[in-house]
Parts: sequence; structure tokens; C-alpha cells
Amino acid sequence: MARQGCHATAASEAVRLITPGRGRAVRRNPQGKLGPESRGLSLALSRVGGMPEILSFPTPPTRPIAAEFFAGIGLARMGLEAAGFHVTWANDIERDKHDMYVRHFKDPANSHTFALGDVANVHGEDLPKGLSLAWASFPCTDLSLAGWRRGLIGKQSSTFWPFTEVLEELRAEKPPVVALENVIGLATSHGGKDLAAAIERLNDLGYSVDVLTLDARRFVPQSRPRLFLVGALTPPSEQDELPNELRPEWLSRVFADSSLRTHRALLKKNPPQLLVTGLSELVEDLPSDDVRWWDELRRNRFLNSLSPLQAERLRQMQRSPRASYRTAYRRTRNGVAMWEIRPDDISGCLRTAKGGSSKQAVVRAGDGRVEVRWMTPREYAFLMGADSYDLEGVRTNQALYGFGDAVCVPAIAWLAEHYLMPLVEDALRPALPLAARLVRA
Repeated sequence: MARQGCHATAASEAVRLITPGRGRAVRRNPQGKLGPESRGLSLALSRVGGMPEILSFPTPPTRPIAAEFFAGIGLARMGLEAAGFHVTWANDIERDKHDMYVRHFKDPANSHTFALGDVANVHGEDLPKGLSLAWASFPCTDLSLAGWRRGLIGKQSSTFWPFTEVLEELRAEKPPVVALENVIGLATSHGGKDLAAAIERLNDLGYSVDVLTLDARRFVPQSRPRLFLVGALTPPSEQDELPNELRPEWLSRVFADSSLRTHRALLKKNPPQLLVTGLSELVEDLPSDDVRWWDELRRNRFLNSLSPLQAERLRQMQRSPRASYRTAYRRTRNGVAMWEIRPDDISGCLRTAKGGSSKQAVVRAGDGRVEVRWMTPREYAFLMGADSYDLEGVRTNQALYGFGDAVCVPAIAWLAEHYLMPLVEDALRPALPLAARLVRA
């Protein structure tokens, strides 16, 4: 392996490399730790004439191993791997999602396992050895506002319990970190009792639990707030103040409950601010004669279902000399199905057609015209931050269901980079004072 761009600075005593095949600069700090871009790159250094020298490039990169429960079409994997994790095992019960997952990742034989089936049939011995992280986006149907609010006793969302049984079976081999994702409705389900029960169960397994919320809208033009539970066998010692950007006031009750073992990790970086625009830049600019635009009869039914407020919103768009885009959902108000148009250049939360919700429509209006169609699979991918997802040969409804039931890739990547990876690497603990380091040495 050839060395490229190697140099050192006397001030920092750091070695800078260009990683072969990636063209990215990486650094080793004076303490010998590799920076985030260089995880897994092992260097042997010695001093020759006061300058660091590379003696060898021993092994291929080693990354923390992660397992992905309720994997769906693999968007959590995309986010985790963008932050440096290596997802080698996944599980889901839906064959259509499994087919999309396999089609997209194209994993070589024996490099990855997808356990297709009920999580209740998964056992600890099925998971890879040396697991650093267990990720679980367990079904939200019984917890979301669009569902039936049955909570953790519902048929779908009760899958949380067999997931924790798998962790229990691992005993001493439990991963040091677990991360769970769900709708924010989990925080209020059954008056907060479901969230407390979930934390208590993780506590029983030895995990202290952090609870935070992150909206996909910080990364893509889609309103998609989600709740995350991060469990740590060794929680970080530094605690963040309440309330804060990731833990709003309505989560305070969780941390005030003395019967629960919780923590509030102090992260080194805040997430980006919420986007206020961007949808129009992502939608596919389909010509007016594309068959996906609704015909006149269907479009008129859409227009006639609008409330006076919604109709006026659309007329304002229509009067503009330039076309603009909005998204719309069909809602049931007082037993009557009606369409509602978002007032901003942000998509509503993408959903599946299950659990009482509906597909999302795209409205294009301007210069006196109004056109309506269903959102396309590629637009769903864009709004989930999965622009490059392989949709070749995927049925439209299969794609909409897969993406509508998934996670936002850049949101997961941000959480993994700034929380999960540092937690796995024990980098969230405050640095020891110099005197303490000398004593320990």
C-alpha cells in the first residue's frame, strides 16, 4: 500500500494521510488517537530525528459492528454506516421490504445476514459476535397519531418486548449501546406509562437510558419528528441541562422520575436548524402531459373537497405567475373525507397506507393552472435522504410502503456520528486533568 501525502507538523505532532481509495485526509492526534474519518486505520509510529514515521499499515479497517432490528428497507443501516458502523445483521418480517433491502445493498455472500421473520423467533445466539450497537426501529402503528394508540400492548408495537428478550439472552455479550427509534407519540402513549415501561425494561437489562427527539426537517424538507431512546451500559458522566434542543420541556417528566435510571448526554454539537423551504427543489419536474398527473375528473374531486381555507390557499398559489409545489393529505373531518394542503415548502410526514393514514399528493399551481398527482417513489427517497437508493424493478406501492415506514438517513447519520459512535468509543466522558493522566500512566 503506497503512502500518499504524508507529513507532520512540529506544533501538533500529527500525521496526515490520504486514505487510499477515498482521497480524504485523516489525522492522528498527539495522544495517538485517530480522527473520525480514519477509524479502523491502524498506524505504527516511531520517532526518527524528532519526526513521526510510519512503520506499517497493518490491517484493513475495523469498524464497530451493529445489528439492525426491524430493518425495513435499510435506511437506518445507510445512516449508521455513513457514521462508521458496520451493519452485519438485520431482521424484518416484511418480505417486500427484505426484497428492497437485498436489491439495494447487494451484499456479497457470507458478509451480511438478513433474518426474515418475526423477531420473536430470533435468539441471542443468532446475532454476530462482538456487537457494539443494537438498533431497533420497532413498529409505530399502535403509537402514532395516525394509528390506534394501543401502545406497547398493541399487536405491532408490542414487538418491543421480544426485542429486549433477545438482548437478555445475550447476557454478558450484550452490546454496550442500544438505540431505539419511534414516533413521538411513544412519549404520551397511555399517559407516558409506555415510555416509562420501555425505559424500565432497558434498566432491567443494565442500560441507563437517554431520551431525545430529532426531526428529519433539520436535514431534509420533510416534517418527521421522531423519538430516540439511547441505552448505555456505561453512560456518559457529563449531563446536559434541561430543557434543550434535543430534549424539550415535554420530556422533562421522564428525567424527573427517580424510579428510572436515565442520563442526558452532553453532545459536542447541536443539530442543524429546522428547514423552512426545499420541497420545490426536490420534486420531480414532470411535464403536464405525464400520465401520473390526475385527469380532470379526479382533480375536480380534489378541488371540491377543499375547505374554504384550503381553497383560498390554493387560489393564492394559482395567481402566482410561477408554479410552486405543495403537498396534500386526505383527512377525515366529521366523517367527511377532505384534502388539506400544507402552507409551506415542506413535505408532510411520509407515511404508509396502513394505520389510518394516507399517501401524500403533490400539488403544482401557478399561472392560473392547478395539477395534482401522487408523490413518486423517487420523491419519497429524496425526502428520506436516500437519493441514491436503487429503485430498479421495485413496484410503486412497494416503494411507498417501504419508505413511508422508514427512518431519515441523514438524521440517523447525525445521531450516530455525534452520539452513538462517541458513546461506543467512550469519547463522551470528559478528558482527565493532566495530573490525573500522569498518575494513571
